[in-house]
Amino acid sequence: MSEQVKSLEANYLIVGSGAVGMAFADVLLTETDARMIIVDMHHKPGGHWNVAYPFVTLHQPSSFYGVSSKELSKSRVDQVGLNKGLGDLATGPEVMSYFDEVMRHQFLPSGRVQYYPMCEYDGDGAFHSLTSGEKFHATAIKKTVDATYLKTTVPSTHTPNFDIAKGVNFIALNDLPKVSTPPSNYVVVGGGKTGIDACLWLLENQVDPDKIQWVMSRDAWLLNRKNTQASDEFFNDAMGAQAAQMEAIANATSIDDLFDRLEAAGVFVRIDETVRPKMFHGATISELELAELRRIKNIIRLGRVKSIETDRMVLDQGDVKTDANTLFVDCSASAISNLEMKPIFDGNLITPQTVRSYQPVFSAAFIAHVEAAYDNEAEKNEICTVVPLPNHDTDWIRFTAAFMQNQYRWSQNKELRAWLLNNRLDGFSRMVANIGDDDHDKKAIMQRIRDSAMPAMGKLQQFLAELN
Repeated sequence: MSEQVKSLEANYLIVGSGAVGMAFADVLLTETDARMIIVDMHHKPGGHWNVAYPFVTLHQPSSFYGVSSKELSKSRVDQVGLNKGLGDLATGPEVMSYFDEVMRHQFLPSGRVQYYPMCEYDGDGAFHSLTSGEKFHATAIKKTVDATYLKTTVPSTHTPNFDIAKGVNFIALNDLPKVSTPPSNYVVVGGGKTGIDACLWLLENQVDPDKIQWVMSRDAWLLNRKNTQASDEFFNDAMGAQAAQMEAIANATSIDDLFDRLEAAGVFVRIDETVRPKMFHGATISELELAELRRIKNIIRLGRVKSIETDRMVLDQGDVKTDANTLFVDCSASAISNLEMKPIFDGNLITPQTVRSYQPVFSAAFIAHVEAAYDNEAEKNEICTVVPLPNHDTDWIRFTAAFMQNQYRWSQNKELRAWLLNNRLDGFSRMVANIGDDDHDKKAIMQRIRDSAMPAMGKLQQFLAELN
């Protein structure tokens, strides 16, 4: 007797209820009468936030995150801590609660969303329950949306790609708050955003910086978080940084000179000013956080870890002695593990990817709007040209050129301009629209951007040719 499969039907089948899937579904719910089936392996919406480390926060302002129809930010400036003076950064529990509320109080009461948590997607519309084993097949009348394509990974679900000897005191970042006996030293393995968070957590919890060793296979260019604030009081910082960035590009005489100019303009910062970064993942940092990290002097730059023994750590370019009481903290997971681009619109499949630098959630909402408002697939893909995710330092050039082309294309479309102005995930359009007739300083900043835009694009094309 064959096992029974329950048949389902909706206009869209959305695989993944993480931030991307939720942002996409929210726009479809608001702008169309479509019915949706949302499938996810976690027990609640929020994707990787379900398994994130307990002290995680957003590293961009909360005003840029979530779904278009509901504010996440508390619209306040932090008064204490290392983000003091900047817009609030939602914690992991706050983000989880937010997405749960969106699902329970907006999506499901609409009667147009069927939600299947704790289900694994098997492909071709088939999925099964992880708890009951029940099998389903969903027919998507219009399209399937793969909201899992970017494959966000987090420390708790990451398997290190190096050997760890038996007896080594090695933990995922999630377990750091469980430490109850001080080790002789902490070794933070990973130079990305999670490594930064681990080091900051240790410092905030009274660990002597000389007791922290930080394995950094590549130093990273970081973004000053002050320049990402989308509120009028930060106009000079945010839009001023945009103007300075355009001018730096337009006036650069080489790729190295470009990065020097971006740093001098305050667009980029780095932890160690004597070491040239080779990595760029788009992480933001506050000036207070940067000052704290610079207290850590024992940074190990010997390439990637190959193995951890009971008495030493073996890296590409040498060994580092350790002892049995050293605690290793794994921060080596890559936030985004799938950097391969593909067409966003491809027949009956939509694969959300970034169409704006640093903002996968805004991108998902924008892609959903384009799906709802336009019919021609070629036009949709032209509007939604993929902005490649960065890894190496020079990838900044590639994705900045792609985003500038998108931004120019959108600016020529009256309908898209109106949508951007009215979408809460795009705070900068509203900042610019709010410039008053007598705001001469703000107008001057915008004129600097306009004056440098075309020369900057030309220079980026020149540098791209060199890279290629």
